[in-house]
Amino acid sequence: MVEDPYIWMENLQDNRVREIIERENKKFREFIGELSDKLFPEVWEYFSIPTVTMAKITKRGIIVSYNEKDRSIIRWLDGDVIVDSKEIEREVGDEVLLQGFTADDEGEKLAYSFSIGGADEGITRIIDLKSGEVIEEIKPSIWNILFLKDGYYFARFYRKEKTPDGVDPPAERVFWKDKEGEKMVFGEGLTSGYFMTLRKSSDDKFAMLTLNYGWNQGEIYVGPIDKPQEWRKVYSATVPVEPVDIVNGKLYILTREGRGMGKVIAVKDGEIEEVIPEGEFPLEWAVIVDDKIVAGRLVHASHRLEVYTLKGEKIEEVTFDIPGALHPLDKNNKEVLLRYISFTIPYRLYEFKDKLRIIEERKVEGKFKVEEDFVVSKDGTRIHYFIIKGEKDEKKAWVFGYGGFNIALTPRFFPQVIPFLKRGGTFVMANLRGGSEYGEEWHRAGMRENKQNVFDDFIAVLEKLKKEGYKVAAWGRSNGGLLVSATLTQRPDIMDAALIGYPVIDMLRFHKLYIGSVWIPEYGNPDDPKDREFLLKYSPYHNVDPNKKYPLTLIYTGLHDDRVHPAHALKFFMKLKEVGAPVYLRVETKSGHMGASPETRARELTDLLAFVLKSLS
Repeated sequence: MVEDPYIWMENLQDNRVREIIERENKKFREFIGELSDKLFPEVWEYFSIPTVTMAKITKRGIIVSYNEKDRSIIRWLDGDVIVDSKEIEREVGDEVLLQGFTADDEGEKLAYSFSIGGADEGITRIIDLKSGEVIEEIKPSIWNILFLKDGYYFARFYRKEKTPDGVDPPAERVFWKDKEGEKMVFGEGLTSGYFMTLRKSSDDKFAMLTLNYGWNQGEIYVGPIDKPQEWRKVYSATVPVEPVDIVNGKLYILTREGRGMGKVIAVKDGEIEEVIPEGEFPLEWAVIVDDKIVAGRLVHASHRLEVYTLKGEKIEEVTFDIPGALHPLDKNNKEVLLRYISFTIPYRLYEFKDKLRIIEERKVEGKFKVEEDFVVSKDGTRIHYFIIKGEKDEKKAWVFGYGGFNIALTPRFFPQVIPFLKRGGTFVMANLRGGSEYGEEWHRAGMRENKQNVFDDFIAVLEKLKKEGYKVAAWGRSNGGLLVSATLTQRPDIMDAALIGYPVIDMLRFHKLYIGSVWIPEYGNPDDPKDREFLLKYSPYHNVDPNKKYPLTLIYTGLHDDRVHPAHALKFFMKLKEVGAPVYLRVETKSGHMGASPETRARELTDLLAFVLKSLS
């Protein structure tokens, strides 16, 4: 039996917990306050640059969602605002986070979801785009809404109560809703860990449903769009798979089978043909437009665009001036909208219709360099990382990592990093195993019993920077918080500061807190003795050593985080405090895992910047 002296902190209503949060927030403000207040206007300036989050092509025009200044909005690309988070805040009397939207193809109905106080769980509204009236309000929020003429499909995630078929939460189900009410159409009997995504083919005739278990296996179901009782499994694999489209009766699929680098295959009447074979680098996404396959290939963690015929012959390849991330936002038969982001480019909105052209762009003025380098990890694996510098280099490095859940760390815009670069700082983003930067094998090399590889990769990057004379601040969030806290407990000597955000830290109890059980496929099962052995070996909460000297550390979380329980952060803080480590705690009382209002998020980012500048001075 492993001792857990701070298990009582899992009860966030405990007055002792509330008192500690209040006291430690005050201490952190005393440490950081004046500098953070001075930096805020500058961070706010960059944070306020509009960024595109989603887009939908309709027959009435393109609808786009933006985060801008102190609000999030959904508007017609060339016209009026449809939804404004500030207006919702005035209505509900609290901070609001717009979570996403979709619309029907005709441009007549729009569904959007928002949460209050930054929680994952929120409210969905469906509005009439011509009158602006709310047709329907659903609590808690629903996802993956797919409009048809006489109703819509949607997915509901059960967090607290059992599913209609009696399965314990957390679990997901797909429903159909029309004027006669709603009925469950997919997912019966499926337990925790299964996720589903429903799409329709470009000709509107077929439903394509992807069923994933965790982050490492998938099945595809296909059938008439309006007859869910006829949806049948047509493909399955023990790796991630997703449908691309159905053209001339052929189902095109992007699969990670083989070496895990991604390839496009076509399935018809049980026959499988390879269309785009695996390459040296991962094929990350693909869409079909005007009988062409438009695809994004990840080359050392940044994208290039490739265009193929339906037979797999390459027509064109497009590279970009600065390493960046390129993803499709929406498509129809004739065009695809793409969003490009880089470290100094908040966004470019591209349209591909025979060729690529920019519709909109935002960039940051100044002289910046985006460079790339490699380091060799403990077992000889080469690890890629980005290095971003301003005009001067004062040998202060802020290093960001994640390494998990098949998520690639591709270039992105960090508003708080620009002021850091302007003050002589260097920002580093490491591409560790556990992500999808080099395919499915790269992901599997950093999950379950292989998780130590991720920490070794990060250690190698930090060690190299230290040898080059840098002072180093290590930063990670969520699974990245696990990364930094594990690295901190193993090698505190290779960092001058640690920033641990919204973290997973207690690896023996993560599956008992909130929706943590859905991460078992990625991390392992603490109730299985074999898994428990390797989890305990690195679990940061269980490996704090009183004989080690820890650097200045900031642990930060949100009280309303209903994805990663705040107790992970609170309990680890207490363990570090217990051994006399110089540790601060910041608990955002208005936010959840994904933040809250723009100002609340910008304040948090400014505090991180202030902490890094103070720690590395």
